[in-house]
Amino acid sequence: MSISYAANRAQGMRKAGAFLHGTLDRGIENAAAALRARQKDDGHWVFELEADATIPSEYVLLKHYLDEIDPELERRIGNYLRQTQADHGGWPLYHGGAFDLSATVKAYFALKAIGDPVDAPHMARAREAVLARGGAEKANVFTRTLLALFGEVPWHAVPVMPVEIMLLPEWFPFHLNKVSYWSRTVIVPLLVLMALKPRARNPHQVHIPELFATPAEAVRGWLQKPDDTWIATALIGLDAVLRRAEPMIPGPTRERAIARALDFVRERLNGADGLGAIYPAMANTVMMFDALGFPADHPELVMAKDAIERLLIVEEDRAYCQPCVSPIWDTALACHALQEVERGSDDDVLRGLDWLVDRQVLDLKGDWAAKRPDLVPGGWPFQYGNGHYPDLDDTAVVVMAMERADPVRYAGAIDRAMTWMRGMQSANGGWGAFDVDNDYDYLNHIPFADHGALLDPPTADVTARCLSAIRQAAPDAPDPGVEAALAYLRREQEVDGSWFGRWGTNYIYGTWSVLCALNAAGIDHGAPEVRRAVNWLEAHQKPDGGWGESGGTYWPDTPPGTADHSTASQTAWALLALMAAGEVQSDAVARGVRYLLDSQNEDGEWDEADYTAVGFPRVFYLRYHGYRFFFPLWALARYRNLKASNASTTPYGM
Repeated sequence: MSISYAANRAQGMRKAGAFLHGTLDRGIENAAAALRARQKDDGHWVFELEADATIPSEYVLLKHYLDEIDPELERRIGNYLRQTQADHGGWPLYHGGAFDLSATVKAYFALKAIGDPVDAPHMARAREAVLARGGAEKANVFTRTLLALFGEVPWHAVPVMPVEIMLLPEWFPFHLNKVSYWSRTVIVPLLVLMALKPRARNPHQVHIPELFATPAEAVRGWLQKPDDTWIATALIGLDAVLRRAEPMIPGPTRERAIARALDFVRERLNGADGLGAIYPAMANTVMMFDALGFPADHPELVMAKDAIERLLIVEEDRAYCQPCVSPIWDTALACHALQEVERGSDDDVLRGLDWLVDRQVLDLKGDWAAKRPDLVPGGWPFQYGNGHYPDLDDTAVVVMAMERADPVRYAGAIDRAMTWMRGMQSANGGWGAFDVDNDYDYLNHIPFADHGALLDPPTADVTARCLSAIRQAAPDAPDPGVEAALAYLRREQEVDGSWFGRWGTNYIYGTWSVLCALNAAGIDHGAPEVRRAVNWLEAHQKPDGGWGESGGTYWPDTPPGTADHSTASQTAWALLALMAAGEVQSDAVARGVRYLLDSQNEDGEWDEADYTAVGFPRVFYLRYHGYRFFFPLWALARYRNLKASNASTTPYGM
């Protein structure tokens, strides 16, 4: 141990002493009370899940598409959209983010549909910002598809995606099983819409020609290559060939393909939770049923519409639509935080875990079974119900909470989950979120994939979570899957010592996830990969003692770990990461704890407007309203526990 390292540890111990009584205990007590107060009567937690302006804007436009307008609800959504417009005139993908063309086009269109005059100052600013960046014709594929449904652009503005894709054999280079679950559920009903090319009812005949730098009918070269590779060039050429060939597809073949798509949706309609339990897939389903002539009172159409309405957050004077809901994730994380507070489980935790037991997917083999047909199901989804699409991240977090609380009481659920989780490991040693070996990188070059979110390959954060769960449940058992996962994580470490965060922002999240896994796997805290990660975290601590990282770090021109301010949730991740690496006595940890205590409100909560999570990097970001409740509490309670016990780190996987 170096002299400076030892001195820092000693200094941290002296400063930390002041926290062991009074301030720290009160902060933990108040935060725990705030979290407990939000538990539902049946034992679970669910917090709001907010995305950018895209989803509420699409909701408004869906209602105009169907001519099912609710003026009062629209008024409230309009307030939300105006409040989230940024100083640059447009709408960002996350709080404080840069201008995003596609989000701005949708928000402007929605506000105009609501009735905002085009000469209103906020509309003029948005329009000027869009035109300054090339106009609506430069929007992404999904935005242009929406515009085509309203007749704002011709259908040749959208890449060809013939519905006959539904009939392709699995060995074909493009097959639904080769893309991610979210792509699958969004694409299938969209294929029907692209085949039928319906037109929105648009009862007020709202149009947005003023957003185009070149009139839509005069635009040439709608399709842009996602990159400059030869594959992308070849696929642009293939699109031209398909465009000429599509009209020659025989009618019976098209009818059979549409029927196959309809069967796919119906099998996965998912009751009140909707197709894929995500808004874009639900909205496409509603429009597909409508385009196919389903009567308004058809049970499946009514159910699909109801699933969307359940996503609404309606407040006194504003409203927005969530992209999905997160009760499994929220409940599991809340249970982890409270177990850290109590150093065990109490009634609130057990009620939460019992609620989770009932939501384990035990009888349904979802799309994942295409790659693992003999594997027994046993995972948890993210939402209330999404049986075809359980995910590894939620499953691992639930398993660790149950194993910590009572491994006997929850033995059956844990065993089934662990079997499924182990069986879902990919060939490279990692885990993806929903699928196995979903790494067909060439598909990212097709024109339709300009959003860059078509696939679900293994990632460091999900791999770390699964490794943590395996090692928490069986710390010493020989396991070739563990060694493969460790090798994968070591390969994925960045040169600077951090790890990329696929599902949380960003390198702070990824580094926290992996350091927890390395600790659970028994990797020595002095190992080079651990020391490099610790050094990276300490180097990115802010002067106020906290940590923060912007969604901009998903672009190469923004260095990892950078933001103009600290956040409570990201500070908590950094603290949990450092404590997993044996750094509880360090000055960095003491200053991080001080930041959390100083920034806590009197009601025990923390303010956090930032989006510290990710749907799709560079495309879609998320603000989990629960993160400010459980993560800071968790970090403070762990700090107190480790200090009181003189332990160097935690025995748990998270």
